[in-house]
Amino acid sequence: MQTRYLGPDRLAVSAIGLGCMGMSEFYGEGDERESIAVIHRALDLGVNFLDTADMYGPFTNERLVGRAIAGRRDEVVLATKFGNERREDGSWVGINGRPEYVRAACEASLKRLGSDHIDLYYQHRVDPTVPIEETVGAMAELKREGKIRHLGLSEAAPATIRRAHATHPITALQTEYSLWSRDPEDEILPTVRELGIGFVAYSPLGRGFLTGSIQHPEDLPEDDFRRNHPRFQGENFQRNLDVVAQVREIAAEKGCTPAQLALAWVLAQGEDIVPIPGTKRIKYLEENVGALDVRLTPEDLARIEKVAPKGFTAGNRYADMSTVNR
Repeated sequence: MQTRYLGPDRLAVSAIGLGCMGMSEFYGEGDERESIAVIHRALDLGVNFLDTADMYGPFTNERLVGRAIAGRRDEVVLATKFGNERREDGSWVGINGRPEYVRAACEASLKRLGSDHIDLYYQHRVDPTVPIEETVGAMAELKREGKIRHLGLSEAAPATIRRAHATHPITALQTEYSLWSRDPEDEILPTVRELGIGFVAYSPLGRGFLTGSIQHPEDLPEDDFRRNHPRFQGENFQRNLDVVAQVREIAAEKGCTPAQLALAWVLAQGEDIVPIPGTKRIKYLEENVGALDVRLTPEDLARIEKVAPKGFTAGNRYADMSTVNR
C-alpha cells in the first residue's frame, strides 16, 4: 500500500481510504456482517484510513466501525466527525459548533468507537452562529487532553479555513471531489495548498455514478437518497450518463474499470489528495484499491479532460446547498 501525508504534521495514511457511511445509511439497506468483513479486508490490504461520522445511522456507523476494529485499533487511522446533530430516531436537530457540544460529541464518539482517541476529528459542517475560532479552540483542547490527535474541517470556505488554521493547525480539509465535482479547484485546493493542509476527497466516484454501473434511476434501491439527488434525476441523469459512457471507453482502452480510472484521476491531481471511496462489498473494495496500479499519462489526462471537462456535470451536488462551503 502506498502512503500519503496530510497536513503540516504529516499524518501518514494509506493512499486510498475507506468511507464507511454507506454501510449504515443513505445507500440502501446494509449488512453489518458483510460491512465488518469489508473493513477487515481493507485493513488486510493496507487500507488503514477509515472515515465515519456520528450522524451516520445516526450513531450506528461509529458503533459498527468500533466493532470492526476491535483488536486491530493500532492498524487504523480513524477519522470521525461532529457538527451535524441528529437524534437517536434520525431526526435532524441542526448544525452545532458550540464548544460544549464539541466536547460532548467527542466523548460520545469515543465510547461508540471503543477507542481512547480519535486520529482525525473533523467539524462536519461549519456552524455560522459560532465563530470558527471557538469551535477549533474546543477541538484544540481535546487534542491537548489526548482525546484527538489531529484536527480537520469538512466543507469549509477559504476564509473559514484560514481563520481555523490560524487558531490551530488544521491537518485535513474534506470535501467532495471527483471528475464530476471539481469546484474545489477554484479556491479550496489553492487555499489548503498554500497553508500546507491535506485534502481528503469524499465521493470520488461521484456517488457511484462514475462506476458506470448505474444506467437508470431505477437501478437504485427505493430507500437510496440518490433517487432525490439533482444529478440523478430527469435530463440531468441522461446528460451525465452520456459523459460517463465516454469515460468508460477510455477505461476499457487502459485495461481498467471506470471506477479505477476515476480514482486514478483523483490520485493524479496531487500527492496531498487522499480519496476515500465508500463501499459495502469486498469486490468493490478490491477494485478500488486496484486503482493504485493505474498509471495515467499526460496524454491520458488530457483526453479525460476533453471528454469530461470541468463543469460538465448537470445538477447541483446536493438538493440543498445551503450548508456547504461556509
